[in-house]
Amino acid sequence: MPQNVIQVCEIFDVWGIDFMGPFPSLLGNRYILVAVDYLSKWVEAKALPTNDARVVVKFLKSLFARFETPRAIISDCETHFCNDKFAKVMSKYGVTHRLSTAYHPQTSGQVEV
Repeated sequence: MPQNVIQVCEIFDVWGIDFMGPFPSLLGNRYILVAVDYLSKWVEAKALPTNDARVVVKFLKSLFARFETPRAIISDCETHFCNDKFAKVMSKYGVTHRLSTAYHPQTSGQVEV
């Protein structure tokens, strides 16, 4: 299947998101959710106790309120990004969800460390 290219036209049009962790923690935040704008390379990150769909949705709603709704979000295929809650939010806001190719993390290279 041919790969679709996402054309980035304006700042904050396309964000890449991913989790880092788990990290050892005394304060309970074991994960970091990172979002990177593909054009400006602006980084938003939040320390979180879990890496589930609920915290992802809350983070994205906050991101959309601060930077406007993007045209696309690029993520890997992990369950915190590929689930009904996430899909409903993407649909509600009219955001295209693109998945990076399995075993090829360079697809979402903006957020891959």
